[in-house]
Amino acid sequence: MYNIKNKKMPKVLDKKYGIEITKPFSKKMYKHNDSVAEEMRTNVAEKIYDAYRRAIGEVAANGGMDKGEKDLRSLVEAFSGYHYGEGYELLDVRDQGIEAVNSCANWQLHEEYSYLCFKGIVPRTRFMMVGFDWEKHDYSYCREEDLSPASPEIVPSGLDKK
Repeated sequence: MYNIKNKKMPKVLDKKYGIEITKPFSKKMYKHNDSVAEEMRTNVAEKIYDAYRRAIGEVAANGGMDKGEKDLRSLVEAFSGYHYGEGYELLDVRDQGIEAVNSCANWQLHEEYSYLCFKGIVPRTRFMMVGFDWEKHDYSYCREEDLSPASPEIVPSGLDKK
């Protein structure tokens, strides 16, 4: 399989959701993480659009910055790294946030999603990403004992499917 002279064997560190956690990452790990990332991006985008709708309603109702606008700005700041003050149009903040979420790396998505889930801003996902060393909070609602080898949803990315 591996030529020992040219390549090192991957080091198996753990096993989670039926996937061996290795350094360097295996194709199964990348595939699983990409599947989880898709769910996370969808959840964050929904929260950004929801905060935008609430912010527009609040501005129309009382002309000031309320919870919807604050939520929108903090969600976008988590992924873009930029602080958006009151001088920015809400539509621009929303669009730049969606772009930042869609283009961020999986490690950043893992860390930021964990923190946002800890704060109760985004929902838990079925699975967590695997192979990363740090997260603020376990953002999955699935545990190893919840998994059944007979279930087709063991790994949503289809890793165990032929």
